[in-house]
Amino acid sequence: MTTTIPTAAIPTRQHPERLPRLAPPIAMPGIRLVPAGPALWRVLDRSGRAIGHLQAVLKPEGVAWRARRFHRLTRELRDLGDFWSPDDAVDCLRFAR
Repeated sequence: MTTTIPTAAIPTRQHPERLPRLAPPIAMPGIRLVPAGPALWRVLDRSGRAIGHLQAVLKPEGVAWRARRFHRLTRELRDLGDFWSPDDAVDCLRFAR
């Protein structure tokens, strides 16, 4: 027996037309987001030290949040991963030190 799920029953994310301009709210005490570019924020810890960057990325399913970290030897930002929640992306930066 085969069961078919109608497409209307499958939840989908709304695809926004553009990236957010304002920093997303972060539910972690001591973490601040400072604008660093279009849809890009520098993530600062409690002491004001940069621990990485948070970037909004448009995907077919909606806005994803990319955790990025500066690599000193190559002098470039490296992607650590894409997340559906900005809190998860910031957690990745916090725990990947």
